[in-house]
Amino acid sequence: MRIIKRLWIVMALVLALPAWAALQVGASAPDFSAPASLAGKDYAFSLAAALKQGPVVVYFYPKAFTKGCTVEAHLFAEAMDQYKALGATVIGVSNDEIDTLHKFSLTECGGKFPVAADSDGKIMKAYDAKLPLVNYASRISYVVTPDGKILYAYSAMDPSQHVGNTLNAIRQWKAQNAAAPAP
Repeated sequence: MRIIKRLWIVMALVLALPAWAALQVGASAPDFSAPASLAGKDYAFSLAAALKQGPVVVYFYPKAFTKGCTVEAHLFAEAMDQYKALGATVIGVSNDEIDTLHKFSLTECGGKFPVAADSDGKIMKAYDAKLPLVNYASRISYVVTPDGKILYAYSAMDPSQHVGNTLNAIRQWKAQNAAAPAP
């Protein structure tokens, strides 16, 4: 019983630590492809392919069906029309198994955006989005521009600001690019 208590204390401390976005604005975003689920069905996600359509929000979350991750998925789902209007794509990434993500994408994501399975943790590692001491992702959101660069990074375990912050970053980027003279 003491071991379980200690494990819970360690987990609570790890989750209470301030999170940080390790990839800096302007850095190249690591390219990746991953098995994903969209509306409960298999979906092959490729960052390179998605970037051909416009900016991509790559958001990492610890575990499907947990309180914060469910809130965050609902917020992204509610905002998908705004992302689409800006020409942006959203992909959620966790180390959950694809069968779990089939359910999560259908119920919590409302079938509106894909969630990718990073069961071996390679994507989390590439984005430095892994929580210390456990094999879960931290809650980090990146906006990647079509040239493959990190435009914006936001890290906080509280899910409430990830959607608003990434939308604002994309809006500002769109406004700056619309105002830039053509070469």
